[in-house]
Amino acid sequence: MKTRIIRSQDLAALVAEVGLDEIMGRMIERLAQTCREFDTQRFQVRVRDGYTYEQPRVGLIEWMPVMEAGRRVTVKMVGYHPRNPSAFQVPTILSTVGAYDTDTGHLIGLSDATFLTAVRTAAASAVASQILARPDSRVLGIVGVGAQAVCHLHALSRCFPLEQVLIYDVDGAAVASFAKRVAGLSPRALDIVPATPEQIVARSDMLVTATSVAAGAGPVVDDGNCQPGLHVNAVGADFPGKTELPIALLQRALVCPDYAPQAMKEGECQRLEADQIGPDLLEITKQAATMQAHQDRLTVFDSTGFALEDHVALELALEWAEQFNLGLELELESISDDPLNPYQFAEVDQAVAAVVS
Repeated sequence: MKTRIIRSQDLAALVAEVGLDEIMGRMIERLAQTCREFDTQRFQVRVRDGYTYEQPRVGLIEWMPVMEAGRRVTVKMVGYHPRNPSAFQVPTILSTVGAYDTDTGHLIGLSDATFLTAVRTAAASAVASQILARPDSRVLGIVGVGAQAVCHLHALSRCFPLEQVLIYDVDGAAVASFAKRVAGLSPRALDIVPATPEQIVARSDMLVTATSVAAGAGPVVDDGNCQPGLHVNAVGADFPGKTELPIALLQRALVCPDYAPQAMKEGECQRLEADQIGPDLLEITKQAATMQAHQDRLTVFDSTGFALEDHVALELALEWAEQFNLGLELELESISDDPLNPYQFAEVDQAVAAVVS
């Protein structure tokens, strides 16, 4: 029984073969379809869990499981360490994702999920934004222009006629490099303008908050004068006590979480009562025509990271890997010819080694 391993170089080959636009477009399309067709008899999703710590640096390692009944269990292991970019020159979020056969427990596939997580997170915001944001949105504001800002601009520029992007980050170098990092990702020329958070809130049709603000240190924007139909994709709140938006803004808005049980624990929704929380990503996708009536009011997509998104992302990656013969097929599991003898596989391997030598 073989496991397909999708490495960083395999994903790079996939980008070269398929293209970033097609990958993002298919991710948005497949995620929207999966949400529309979601059935609790078919899928079981769990709130993620894990370990948090402050030494040697503040961070967490957690697991995100989902089961497609009678078929697969997908589990992503993800690390969040906000000092990674400055201390080690690696992304804040590093992760891997595996798929297991529910018939045997066999590990079907294992992939780097750092790239997949970045893409699927932006794809989820695009799915929500196509329902909740005004379709003529032209000004995108981004507070926190790290890795997720790149993917969000890519995803949203595919779905809206964006003309201007207002950006802010506490890291001036991130602001200075943003235009270069997103060059070529939009189908049209964009006017990228550094601005204050106050200016961004006041002038944006859509807003993305994607910061690494510490727990208790938010909000990252004020509840200022905003466009009547402003739609916010709040991406950075993914930990108890970690929030980006002012409570007054949340209380005035229609707040739609990706996965309510998780968002109420660690998203923007953790500061709201249950009756203040709107329909989740699955509900708004199933009722898109009805939900579009809210496009002229303030709306928030509370994105904490949904395990179903990882399931979709890995499914696509495995499909592409098979199509283009990418990745390694390895026998990882110690399987004996005699299932009642856990040592027998070693005897076989020793015999093969003896013949080879």
